[in-house]
Amino acid sequence: MSSFQSKTSATIDNAKALFGKKVDALVKQKEKVTELIAGVGSKISRVGENPRVKKLIEPVSVFIRMIKAHFSGAHKMTNSTLGLVLLALVYFVSPIDIIPDFLGFFGFADDLSVVLAIYAKVKDEIEDFLDWERTQD
Repeated sequence: MSSFQSKTSATIDNAKALFGKKVDALVKQKEKVTELIAGVGSKISRVGENPRVKKLIEPVSVFIRMIKAHFSGAHKMTNSTLGLVLLALVYFVSPIDIIPDFLGFFGFADDLSVVLAIYAKVKDEIEDFLDWERTQD
């Protein structure tokens, strides 16, 4: 296993240790997922202008679109991908994680690492989703 893959797996494992049970419950509750997405939108509006955080916004935006398509039935994800995508968003929106957000950029750096690790892990499904999305216009 490459160093990048092992770091990615370790990052995801740490996030699962913090929020795995919450995500397991969330998968089955569409209204709670809607609340999560609203919370993500609120956080993005607060921090989205920070140039260091902008790199994080595009993957988060893709995750939100994937979740909306999944719950509407338009484009389903596998359960494992859904769980990982929700984990990324829960981690992103939570003020309490490995490095708390009140520490400024460093607080967002761990959010970024989790989001990008999950993005890399589910890249094939993301590419399938983006291909599907392009055909919908």
